[in-house]
Amino acid sequence: MIGKLYLIPTTLGETEPLEVMPLSVKKVVEQIDYYIVENEKSARRFIKKISPKKSQPSLQLLLLDKYAEEIETRSYLDVCKEGINIGLLSEAGVPAIADPGASIVKLAHQKNIQVVPLVGPSSILLAMMSSGMNGQNFAFNGYLPIDKSDRKRALKDLEKLSHDKNQSQIFIETPYRNDKMFADLKAILAPNTHLCIAADITLSSEYIKSMTVQEWKHQQPDLHKKPAIFIIHKE
Repeated sequence: MIGKLYLIPTTLGETEPLEVMPLSVKKVVEQIDYYIVENEKSARRFIKKISPKKSQPSLQLLLLDKYAEEIETRSYLDVCKEGINIGLLSEAGVPAIADPGASIVKLAHQKNIQVVPLVGPSSILLAMMSSGMNGQNFAFNGYLPIDKSDRKRALKDLEKLSHDKNQSQIFIETPYRNDKMFADLKAILAPNTHLCIAADITLSSEYIKSMTVQEWKHQQPDLHKKPAIFIIHKE
């Protein structure tokens, strides 16, 4: 028997895990001792929170951060040959979506290891669901350029693409630059372009609002250092 790779979701903030994900996630965590993680400290904290009785010393954690060498990470799934299941944990939300875990999932397919995705909160999908925009045709664009002129060009390109293809455009920003992004959106986009801002999704401070850019000019939501999703759609 070959072990499986389980894609294990985590919370989007300090919420109780079983408030935002099914019991099946807890059951899998209780059965697995090998994990591929982005940060050991936060991974251990999540595992302890969802399975308090699980032995922490028994955990084997393999780091998949920006310092991880590809030659090293290619061996991370070797334990599956021994019939051992391994879990892939994201820092927030679901693994492999806007997350470095995609490389491990690709490796699993190359090694003919079964990939098992588990249900959990995805800020991208939850924001899209609640935006009122085109759920039949949308695209996630990750981070936009930091340079002001490059960012302006990117926003105008996304706005045009949205109009030409009737496609909602999703992107994110580093939380401490949210206010700057919001100011740029109001200054650069057309007044009738629709903009959704979804911040602190699933938390008690959750904020989700869709309006035209013109309507947003009279608003100043508190976005500083809050994880946020931005969605635009020009009809």
